[in-house]
Amino acid sequence: MARILLAEDDAATRELVQRALALDGHEVIVTQDGSEALEYLRAAPAPVQLLISDVQMPGLDGIGLIEASLKVATGLRIVLMSGFAGELGRAEHLRASITSVITKPFTLEQIRAAVKAALA
Repeated sequence: MARILLAEDDAATRELVQRALALDGHEVIVTQDGSEALEYLRAAPAPVQLLISDVQMPGLDGIGLIEASLKVATGLRIVLMSGFAGELGRAEHLRASITSVITKPFTLEQIRAAVKAALA
């Protein structure tokens, strides 16, 4: 299974996604914001196959995190989560690098399916 880095500032969403993906056998590294996720990615003891990030987070947001992450980890697959459709326009220049976009609220089945497709 995959090593997945999750960047999400909402504790309930973090826990929900982490539990669902762990049940599928993935190792999920949980971070609270983009800065923490980028710090982990730069120092990761083993490669991360997938980054799942919220768009709107305090400090380094999901767009900035993706831009920086692609420079640090080549071949990184990305699933972007957003509660606001308007935010996704800001990620248009990253469209080729984003494997999937999940709109909040989402079901466990939707996040699991997006991860499975991203890793295929």
